[in-house]
Amino acid sequence: MDASLSLFAGWGEAWDVIAPEKQTSPLVFASPHSGTRYSDEFLAASRLDPLTLRQSEDSFVDEIFADAPNRGAPLLRAHFPRAYIDPNREPYELDPDMFADELPSYVNTRSPRVGAGLGTIARVVANGEEIYRNKLNFDEAKARIERCYWPYHQALGHLIESTRAQFGSCLLIDCHSMPSVGGPMDRDAGRRRVDFVLGDVFGTSCAAFVTDSVERFLRERDYNVTRNLPYAGGFTTRHYGRPQTGVHALQIEINRALYMDEDRFERRPYLSELAEAMSALSERLGVLAADALAA
Repeated sequence: MDASLSLFAGWGEAWDVIAPEKQTSPLVFASPHSGTRYSDEFLAASRLDPLTLRQSEDSFVDEIFADAPNRGAPLLRAHFPRAYIDPNREPYELDPDMFADELPSYVNTRSPRVGAGLGTIARVVANGEEIYRNKLNFDEAKARIERCYWPYHQALGHLIESTRAQFGSCLLIDCHSMPSVGGPMDRDAGRRRVDFVLGDVFGTSCAAFVTDSVERFLRERDYNVTRNLPYAGGFTTRHYGRPQTGVHALQIEINRALYMDEDRFERRPYLSELAEAMSALSERLGVLAADALAA
């Protein structure tokens, strides 16, 4: 078994927050997909080997943004893996074909994410392979949502509201990574990807000058950048990003080939340089947001 895969008997805390000694920035950083705590029960239920399961991870993204607390902003990290439950979805986006029993009427069974096999509880990993040996029961899905999904979002909501109360506004940076080539479930299947994709739901989830500033910062460092394609922002960006209420949300997707071996799930030396760049971005955004968003 892969030694880098964290195994444990129970789930424990679903998340943690690395908090600054004193929050001096109206930013909140969140890493919903870098969790690596795969329970023995989940591994036994899967038909995939542990390394294949990791294809859904945003590996090491929490490390890339780990300096944000030193820049005065909290960093929320999910501990559970995305293949187990995805907090960047509606609470109940579920594929009825995955379950042995009938799903309640409030479950969203028809979203594009469900159709792609990537609902709140995914049917497949990033390469399209089926995760489970057998059908699940809805009670299992409900237990995962109550144990992991809701606690994560309660923590995120608290960070956003406390930041807005202190500074008058909040800028949420939702931190992700993407495969260097579009996978079989993606709209850009087989195509090489840029270094960064910035998702602001086509200009609706955060002020334009925020996205402009991030893009300018990245281009100054010779990264190639696009906006909203193939990722415009997931549930987190769409749900929390409401500029009219003082909450802005921007999703940042980083090409994994920049910093890791995508087959072995190992860090490459450039990860530290990328982390330094994201630290500098945290500093710049903190100053920008403090000066402009609350004005």
